Amino acid sequence: MLNLGVETICFIITKAREFQVKEQVVIPDTPSGPGDDWALQILADHRDDLTVQEVHAAIADLDPDLQAELIALMWLGRGDYGLDEWDAALGDAMDSYDEHGNTATYLLSHPMAADYLEEGLIAHGYSCQD
Repeated sequence: MLNLGVETICFIITKAREFQVKEQVVIPDTPSGPGDDWALQILADHRDDLTVQEVHAAIADLDPDLQAELIALMWLGRGDYGLDEWDAALGDAMDSYDEHGNTATYLLSHPMAADYLEEGLIAHGYSCQD
């Protein structure tokens, strides 16, 4: 069961897609080393991007438990957890909430974040098409 509104999730999905299809945004699928902060560097280059600002603002307005739900939803859509493991995904997302720092940056640093969020939403029986 989702506590976060489907409209909010769909807004974030739309904005993540808008950001990640821009020509100048290139986020590698994998870092070149375990200590690389490549995603943060790439996103720092786009801090003035209106789309990035909109995602940050939308997520910053969410309580930590709802931000963790977004992270868990991405993990679910990515296949890290099954729907039957939703409570575990939420727990792990809350436990690692501080490790992610800024939830918006964490999500946008994943090249397939929009697709993963959408797949997670579909797993819960919702769609942005409705």
